[in-house]
Amino acid sequence: MTTPGAAAAEGFRTVYGAAPEGIWAAPGRVNLIGEHTDYNDGFVMPLALPHTTVAAASARPDGVLRLHSDGVDGGVVELRTDELRPPGPGPAPQGGWAAYPAGVVWAMREAGLPVGGADLHYESTVPTGAGLSSSAALEVATALALNDLYGLGLAPRALARLAQRAENAFVGVPCGIMDQTAAACCTAGHALFLDTRDLTQRQVPFDLAAEGLRLLVVDTRVQHELGDGAYAQRRAGCERGARALGVRALREVPYAHLSEALDRLSERLPGDFPDEPRDEPRAQPSVRDLVRHIVTENHRVEEVVARLDAGETRAIGPLLTAGHASLRDDFRISCAELDLAVDTAVAAGAVGARMTGGGFGGSAIVLVEEAAAKTVTTAVTEAFAAAGFVPPRIFTAVPGAGARRLA
Repeated sequence: MTTPGAAAAEGFRTVYGAAPEGIWAAPGRVNLIGEHTDYNDGFVMPLALPHTTVAAASARPDGVLRLHSDGVDGGVVELRTDELRPPGPGPAPQGGWAAYPAGVVWAMREAGLPVGGADLHYESTVPTGAGLSSSAALEVATALALNDLYGLGLAPRALARLAQRAENAFVGVPCGIMDQTAAACCTAGHALFLDTRDLTQRQVPFDLAAEGLRLLVVDTRVQHELGDGAYAQRRAGCERGARALGVRALREVPYAHLSEALDRLSERLPGDFPDEPRDEPRAQPSVRDLVRHIVTENHRVEEVVARLDAGETRAIGPLLTAGHASLRDDFRISCAELDLAVDTAVAAGAVGARMTGGGFGGSAIVLVEEAAAKTVTTAVTEAFAAAGFVPPRIFTAVPGAGARRLA
């Protein structure tokens, strides 16, 4: 069987007519718990998937950046590194998918790093639009390749920061640091407990097979698009809530004092979601709703870590399900397919389930007893068929390694 690295090397030779200088890979991720907390200086707990984006690359001395992806039509995208500029607000107009790696080059050069041109060819097994951070995998694989090609000597955390900068300022998605840190820093067999305020991290053992458990990923095949404004809208609402409560970020609101904090917020603050239809006054979350989710979600992350540290893995199931209810009812970023996947899985005997990722589609995760995995998978598949939905893609998530050089 051809390895991902060998396939990428062969693809590079086909496109550019020479062998690459090296091959690098970065994984997609699922987030076990801690959704939308990262841009609120909170806690998250992602784990890397075995699915990766692989970059075969060589440096160029002429300042030309050539980008090619096996999974995208349109051929090679050619840019000049000295002409890269952030396109301004909104989603990536500079070459569509190519804005992500181009943004990494721009971020590195803006930081004063001696990065020149490069030829890059990508192959990926990370599903796009599934909430599994295909964009972060692409960014981090690019950053790691350039780090080695140009001898920058940057640590994984620094590469994650540069990748986030690329997505925020160049692509136009105001994401937090979680996805890029997961792609850069996760280790096999562990979930990453990350404090996004100071980037301290701890690898928490997460060997489900040893406990007779399995973590399923249910890709609903509903494509999400975080550049369409809904993500930015919620982030802005969280920032308004923090200002109203007199804190720098919602991380600083103690769970024990949540009721008092909510009492200080009106049901809707001035400026809340001004584009909301007048006949749907509850179609979008209020700032109060957003605050409630962030504070309770941070608490759920801490509770999950405590349960795992105590060897009580099954006890995290209800916390996952409670997290989904909060994302559905307070943050309002679920959809019919995600709700059906979660509700059906729990009814069929899952230990717990929730949506994962930015929302508005994408994937759910399901913690299930090994012996019940087939039953739950069948139940979800049949429920989607009965509802007339596109059949979901369901696979097992095994905590994998973070970004690394393959050759």
